[in-house]
Amino acid sequence: MSPRKSSSLRRVALVTGSSRGIGLAIAKALAEAGCDLVICGRDEKALQKATREVSRAGGRVLTLPCDVTDPVSVETCFAATKRVFPRLDILVNNAGIAHAVVNVEKFDIELWQRVVATNLNGTFLATRAALPLMRRGSIIVNMLSIAARRVFAGQAAYCASKYGALGFSEALREELRPRGIRVIAMLPGATSTDIWKKLWPEAPRNKMLSVDTVAKVVVDAVMMPENISVDEVVIQGAAGAL
Repeated sequence: MSPRKSSSLRRVALVTGSSRGIGLAIAKALAEAGCDLVICGRDEKALQKATREVSRAGGRVLTLPCDVTDPVSVETCFAATKRVFPRLDILVNNAGIAHAVVNVEKFDIELWQRVVATNLNGTFLATRAALPLMRRGSIIVNMLSIAARRVFAGQAAYCASKYGALGFSEALREELRPRGIRVIAMLPGATSTDIWKKLWPEAPRNKMLSVDTVAKVVVDAVMMPENISVDEVVIQGAAGAL
């Protein structure tokens, strides 16, 4: 591993939904790569545990509560970030939820709205709040899913939210290109996280991607030189897109 940069030169990364799972793995991997971290999420107890894990990788760690579905909570989180760090180099929009398999005719409107509010609206709200802190050379990574390209019966809200977030990513990329801010859409296949307890308890998780594998791909992408364009990354494991 290359020597760590001095504090004034370290990149600053904020990862939403980083108290567990893929988000936590990404936060730890970015810290190990030499970044200072802002980790945030809704579960404050889980965030404190995550803070200890990320801190062991080195660098400064700022822990903030944040509900990406709430515009006030998001603005408060980024205002607190600005008071500690003068800029934001990397934003990882990772916060997201899934739902059990259910057909559209039986889908509850409140569940639909909650999934879209988290996976799509949350990505927009965090991005909007982050942009004033970002400069040329910064990177936005939107953690989507292979479900942004493929559809699955019984997963209408999840697929719709991820398709929407992919469209948002592509429009955002064109908006930010003149400012030199890169936008990367990450589309991992089935990844072994606790989300499967709700989605499919009997899923063959031993065939899935690990959170560490996904995190490594994210870090490799954001650390590429600015003259290399990476717009979309599909990460497929042995289980494919279950």
